[in-house]
Amino acid sequence: MAAEKKERQPGDNIPRHIAIILDGNGRWAKRRGLPRTAGHAVGAETFRKIATYCKNIGVEYLTVYAFSTENWKRPEGEVKTIMRLLNKYLQEAIDTMERDKIRMKIFGDLAALTEEQRELVRRTDEISQRYEGFQANICLNYGGRDEIVHAARRYAADLAAGKAEGELTEEQFGAYLYSAGIPDPDLLIRPGGEQRISNFLLWQCAYAEFYFTDVLWPDFSPQELDKAIAEFQRRDRRYGKVK
Repeated sequence: MAAEKKERQPGDNIPRHIAIILDGNGRWAKRRGLPRTAGHAVGAETFRKIATYCKNIGVEYLTVYAFSTENWKRPEGEVKTIMRLLNKYLQEAIDTMERDKIRMKIFGDLAALTEEQRELVRRTDEISQRYEGFQANICLNYGGRDEIVHAARRYAADLAAGKAEGELTEEQFGAYLYSAGIPDPDLLIRPGGEQRISNFLLWQCAYAEFYFTDVLWPDFSPQELDKAIAEFQRRDRRYGKVK
């Protein structure tokens, strides 16, 4: 299917928010006799392609799991390559965000990033505030449990400072998450053959539909995304209710 611009129609049932775990880059490279770092480079290009396609078919939010809090345990060379790709992508994003009117937000603990990377993130935040419409969220140095603990600490600090009062509700707690103000994912996709969510958006995915595929992330195409959306459209989402 060509990635032509299509406006969302009331009956389309296109997921408003899609989350994807970018899995399989290393295995993709290994099968081709390439270093794992080559898989990450191709995976970054796949992200650009899928993000553009999501925007064109009417998806409002795309959240991807790019680098977890546990990924620091990987070989040093691989981590350096991922960070180098992040710098490259953020620089390119700054150059194209205003042209394409795309918003981008980083979810995660940014304290572990370099000052240069944090400055690039600040610049993408500033540009994003100028526009409405499609938003890409990149989870970087992110873990679902870590996010919940981080939110709880922020709430406790506000409570101690007198900035929060009353009984804590789910809605109030959500305002302390990295995803504050963003609707929960409708569809979670995991390429790469694994069938777990690996500490990704634990709070937000309470009622997401899950879709697993053996296709490795570098090979994940718009056609594969169409298959996931078609499966989503066949699901009966009841949110605990009975028809």
